[in-house]
Amino acid sequence: MALDRALGRAGDSMTLFYAFNRDADGLCALQQLRLDDPHGATLVTGVKRDTWLLRRVSATAGDEVTALDISLDQNRDDLQRLLKAGASVRYFDHHYAGELPRHPNFEPHLDEAANVCTSTLVDRYLGGRDRAWAVVAAFGDNLPELGTALSSAADVAPSTTAALERLGISLNYYAYGSTTSDLCIDPADLVQQMLPFGDPVEFSRHSPAYAQLAARYEEDMQRARALRPARQVPGAAVVVLHDVARARRTIGMLANDLMQAQPDCAIAIIAPKAQGGYTVSVRFPGGSRVTLDEFCHGLKTDGGRKLAAGINHLPAADVDRLAAIFEARFRKH
Repeated sequence: MALDRALGRAGDSMTLFYAFNRDADGLCALQQLRLDDPHGATLVTGVKRDTWLLRRVSATAGDEVTALDISLDQNRDDLQRLLKAGASVRYFDHHYAGELPRHPNFEPHLDEAANVCTSTLVDRYLGGRDRAWAVVAAFGDNLPELGTALSSAADVAPSTTAALERLGISLNYYAYGSTTSDLCIDPADLVQQMLPFGDPVEFSRHSPAYAQLAARYEEDMQRARALRPARQVPGAAVVVLHDVARARRTIGMLANDLMQAQPDCAIAIIAPKAQGGYTVSVRFPGGSRVTLDEFCHGLKTDGGRKLAAGINHLPAADVDRLAAIFEARFRKH
């Protein structure tokens, strides 16, 4: 969805657009770029699994579009449309991209390595000027080693690093849900509350939105952690969530939690969607010949990255088939 209000124009004859994933990585990438260039912009986002965001951008010649943490492969047709219309497009992302367009107005910042997130690509681009927000994103994107390394490089105190980790996890939890009604905070309010803060710890201390997120996260996750797997074999576990908004909000963070608790076990979390069908989050430990972006891409649904990926829509009739494929791929013999 496009945010309810455009936040201004970047110039008299040019409009600046940001199309960003609403999870911790997308939010923190956006925050770094807006701190660097505070000109007004039109923001376009959606729930986490709604990543076909460039279709909602109507840019013309001279306009500038920045895409953050959304798959180029999924947005390829609209990227080509925008370039053909004369817009300039910067693209920061770490998901599967496929073949890149060759166009003078296209500026890619892409890296599919397992140990990067989109905010680290923005951090490289900006020379580390707002690195604390990249630390937040790394922890939120379930890359704790990366978050710790970035924090250490910036000489951040351990207590501050812990606060950045808590913020990242809460921001990431915020993004999940099958519709915007599943979410607990208006996205326009959240990004506006973030904008003045170069220091994310100060944001966490003073933002009413963050206080609400942190409290809701603890409440929802306590319920989710009590669930037992619906199916489990050595090396793979499948958890099915209840058909309620609070459960849908936990799908990604529960997958991260279980992955950390069982680092040698592949995890699939299946959540009923409010509008029918299911959403799936999958996590898998490194060292396998099968990567999760390839696994999900092979199902002709949605891709992802090397160790964490998802399926945007799984028909109810395919749930048992998915579970069987998942167990067969990842079972330890």
